[in-house]
Amino acid sequence: MNIGSEAQNRNMVNELNVDEGEYSEPVSPTGQYFNSSELSICVLAVLDSDIPIDDSPALALLKDVFLPINPRFSSLMVKDENGVKQWKKVEVKLEDHVNIPNFPPGLSPESYDNHLSNYLSKIAMEQLPHNRPLWNIHIIKYPTSNAAGNLIFKLHHSLGDGFSLMGALLSCLQRADNPSVPLTFPSLTSAPTTPSLSLKTNCIFKNIPNVLWSAFNTISDFGWSLLKSSYVEDDISLIRSGGPGVEFKPIVVSTMTFSLDHIKQIKTKLGV
Repeated sequence: MNIGSEAQNRNMVNELNVDEGEYSEPVSPTGQYFNSSELSICVLAVLDSDIPIDDSPALALLKDVFLPINPRFSSLMVKDENGVKQWKKVEVKLEDHVNIPNFPPGLSPESYDNHLSNYLSKIAMEQLPHNRPLWNIHIIKYPTSNAAGNLIFKLHHSLGDGFSLMGALLSCLQRADNPSVPLTFPSLTSAPTTPSLSLKTNCIFKNIPNVLWSAFNTISDFGWSLLKSSYVEDDISLIRSGGPGVEFKPIVVSTMTFSLDHIKQIKTKLGV
């Protein structure tokens, strides 16, 4: 997450006032909120590679695979003649979006773990330039304890929500066993059956308490969120110091690894 000074962000957002040209689509209210004078939020996605990364095809892959996925990847957030924020298609200079850092050579994987962590913390606090599309990639060509190389995507949250952005990144990948087959994940969904009318009626009545309970939880959570954002402060804890200006202080990115088997166990326990 990037949160810059109010004046800095206001200048970055307002410097692109465009009076002519074609707009692809208006910016959604959520997108405007994520890229405003008060707030700027980005998503960091780190991909681990089992083999050393060859950066030579990077520009071609970005042009032919990444950019066509979503028109916002080649658009700027600008203001039209009425002051309304719009996405405007531009010519993308891919060289400006690719970063290949240089770490000290010949270190151990554990040392490169620290360099990668420090690098993630550094780029997490850097503002994305608003005079070009709001994304960058970083190619790490040094072996860590978990990978032979890393590919880091930094995407502004105004480009999309987490589901759509992860879907876009996964669509860039190919299966190792058969690159011609789209990337897929195992599904546990069983084949649907056609219930009888009586079963449908019973299911409807059985679901009424669940629907009412869900509606109550939704209203309760929404009301509590309004209170927390307007009147009630969070308690002081290990992750909330309560100090003024804490959002402008340096951050450290920490990582934890969970295997897919552990995720499946959690899903089974929670019944989700």
